[in-house]
Amino acid sequence: MIRNSEPISMAEMSKYLNKDEDSEAAFLTFIKKCTKLKEGKAIELKRDIEGLGIIKINEKHICKIIDFLPESPEELNKISADIELDEDETGKILETIKKFK
Repeated sequence: MIRNSEPISMAEMSKYLNKDEDSEAAFLTFIKKCTKLKEGKAIELKRDIEGLGIIKINEKHICKIIDFLPESPEELNKISADIELDEDETGKILETIKKFK
């Protein structure tokens, strides 16, 4: 039964997987290969981006930002194609990301 539905980054997902089950262990291995941040850093980055107070960005955007860690305005715009971020907002997000690389 689904109790709660909220977007999470791939790094955060690892805490919900059972390492003893073969299918979930394989998925955990995949996550480790694809993620650039550990769970704790991903949560910290999420808090920092939320703290910027950019109301256009929702949790889904934040999770994708954490998963891909864009380095340029163009990469960030691909993640947030459904919203229009101005230069200032884009700059704040990219500066925040740089602290975690």
